Amino acid sequence: MRQAGVLDVGCHSALLTVVRRRPGTVLEPVFSRKVRLRLHETLDRKGRLDKAGMKSVERAVAEAVAADPRPRGPEVFAFATSVIRDAPNRDEIIARVARTTGTRLRVLTGVEEARLAYVAARQWAGPTAGQLLVLDIGGGTVEIASGTGDQPRAVHSLPLGARRITRDWLPGGTAPSQRRLAEIRQHLHRSLEAVPGLPQAEPGGRVLACSKTFEQLARLAAALDKTPRAGRRLALPQLRTSVSLLAAAGPSRRAKLPGISRHRAEQSLAGALIAQALMEACGAKNAEICPWSTREGLLLEHLGPPHITADRSRLVG
Repeated sequence: MRQAGVLDVGCHSALLTVVRRRPGTVLEPVFSRKVRLRLHETLDRKGRLDKAGMKSVERAVAEAVAADPRPRGPEVFAFATSVIRDAPNRDEIIARVARTTGTRLRVLTGVEEARLAYVAARQWAGPTAGQLLVLDIGGGTVEIASGTGDQPRAVHSLPLGARRITRDWLPGGTAPSQRRLAEIRQHLHRSLEAVPGLPQAEPGGRVLACSKTFEQLARLAAALDKTPRAGRRLALPQLRTSVSLLAAAGPSRRAKLPGISRHRAEQSLAGALIAQALMEACGAKNAEICPWSTREGLLLEHLGPPHITADRSRLVG
């Protein structure tokens, strides 16, 4: 029986996940512990984490690792996402966490995150899936990958994440005018149009949307359409409706909308604008919500080549 563990430190949480693969069975959760973070509130205009932010990362990593009940287990791959990776004081943060917790955070490039998201989506989609276009919206970056095999043929990572667009274009998470919304849309479309060979949705292929941003937008769209059993697909017309609704509400009101969590409410408008621009630029009229992304890609690769079909359910709650 093989086990693998990943500690994922992002803007909103530090999440330790351990899974195992028994011969002839699907992936099984072994242990999961999430410690909530709010690192976006500790960033200055240059993206540096202040002292309070660094202390919160130290605390979250220590608490997540200490919660693991196993006396012995596999080495845990600990990594930090773009909020730490792109911080000017990244080295100081990593050194402090290593010194105080004994856990050294590694960073992945945006392109590597895109590749791993594709690897996870490919396993989730199953062996019969053909052409895949994988879209992933993070806080600092957006990842796009496509291909027909176990590894992607094209990968891109762009600095168009929900936290970044909120910081640069929507201070406080609100749009001061329709003109500002138009300016953001123009910025997103120009940025995507400038990408050489931007992958496109293909006839007969599947578009898989990863990340919490897409998940929450799909749940909101399902609630607005009064189809509570839906929420696993997202269509462009639904997304356009959601953008209008989110733009008309402040973060506190958005947090009360179906599917929108309190800690992501401020970034939800930017996330919806990015999702719409991504789908339009890639020619995707619909997208399936895939619950697996970079973290699951790491777990799968640390477990080694699969000899079984992966469970399509979420590995962690």
